[in-house]
Amino acid sequence: MIDPVHRDSNAIQFTALDAPAAEQDGPAGGHAPSPVGPLSSGRLAALYAYPESRGPWMRVNFITSVDGAVAVDGRSGGLGGPGDRRVFGLLRSLADVIVVGAGTVRAENYGGARIPAEDRRRRVAAGRPEIPRIAVVSASARIDPSHRVFHDTAVAPLLLVSADAEAARVRTLAGTGAEIVTLPDVADIAPILADRGLTRILCEGGPNLTGRLLAAGAVDELCLTVAPVLIGGNAPRMAVGPASTPAPLTRRHLLAGDDGALFTRWTVAQGRDER
Repeated sequence: MIDPVHRDSNAIQFTALDAPAAEQDGPAGGHAPSPVGPLSSGRLAALYAYPESRGPWMRVNFITSVDGAVAVDGRSGGLGGPGDRRVFGLLRSLADVIVVGAGTVRAENYGGARIPAEDRRRRVAAGRPEIPRIAVVSASARIDPSHRVFHDTAVAPLLLVSADAEAARVRTLAGTGAEIVTLPDVADIAPILADRGLTRILCEGGPNLTGRLLAAGAVDELCLTVAPVLIGGNAPRMAVGPASTPAPLTRRHLLAGDDGALFTRWTVAQGRDER
């Protein structure tokens, strides 16, 4: 079950190994702060802030082992430690909408997003939705209408389906209260969400959806946690597809948690304006 609320995550200390100087802790005024050092909660949030752009921004978040596995026995939860849970919750609190594939919804037993009360107040004060919506991508609409993603939530989810999805199945899912949206192509996810005022997009996978987004040139940013563990086996990578689709990246920061994990943020070289 996806649930970012853990007491141990609040105690984790993050240290910047490589990050923009303007985003670091340091003395007020005077000289620019050191590019290396501990981060306060405010500075951590600033490092993960969305770019000030007028259009939608597609951020992908993943955790992997050192050898690249994105799951242990089919679930990503086995990789996460307190640092990842902290960043996971922060990224959700910054997003307008959380995009996820139906397979990941089933595997991780998704429900609605849970945002701390203080973050909810800040979101409302900034004119943003109090709680980010979940947007489930299911081309065939093959998802159980009794699943908790439709019922254990404060905000009705969006369900993005293809025009070829079986009409009876779509009608049944509409009966859960979900907003059904026809999705021509994964490249249309960001524009469809932006039309609803949801421009700060967080994609939580899984690998098939991420691979399709990457192939469509629809990924703007990757936030990657590297867990301090080796997994082996045949676990999937974070993005899979029928062909390689190289996308050059620019590293925006590298952080270390005192739980041993590394936290990186990368932007895709697409000529987009950023903060």
